[in-house]
Amino acid sequence: MTTKCLDKGAVIWLTGIPGSGKSTIAFKLKDTLEEMGIRVEVLDGDWVRKTINPDAGFSYDERRRHLLRVAWIARLLARNGVIVIASFVSPYRRVRDEIRRIIEEEVPFVEVYVKCSLEEAIRRDPKGLYKKAIKGEIKHFTGISDPYEEPLNPELVLNTETNTVEQNVSKLVNFIVEKKIIKKN
Repeated sequence: MTTKCLDKGAVIWLTGIPGSGKSTIAFKLKDTLEEMGIRVEVLDGDWVRKTINPDAGFSYDERRRHLLRVAWIARLLARNGVIVIASFVSPYRRVRDEIRRIIEEEVPFVEVYVKCSLEEAIRRDPKGLYKKAIKGEIKHFTGISDPYEEPLNPELVLNTETNTVEQNVSKLVNFIVEKKIIKKN
């Protein structure tokens, strides 16, 4: 199947605490959209920190600078007809508002809150980071020693404790079809 660039893409920004399921949803959504013939890129927090921004720290200012860089990259891709799925903890409301302003100058922005309780994220702890943060081995860890400010008005909330990955991806696809960001074939 050939993939097509849209006239204008969009940025779907997944935010939530570590271990909430953002990356899992992002990559499943990518597969689903590609099956529909749509050009998609995932900008995932772990990948960006390893490749594009390896010197990014975790203080408020360092996170802000890191996320604003990502916003500009996402905007560039989206204005060229790509659906960008950005999967980042992005813990601060004010920074997410800045990201929205950058992106919405040219393309649609969809803030998606990937909701999961701290207790469940600690139980999952896929990378063992909560365990280290609780012991004090990791500084500025969101949810433990640094805050996560839940979105006040996200376009969509995906609950990963009550819904399966498939249900959440379906809900997200239906939302972006309803908003005319993509067309269902």
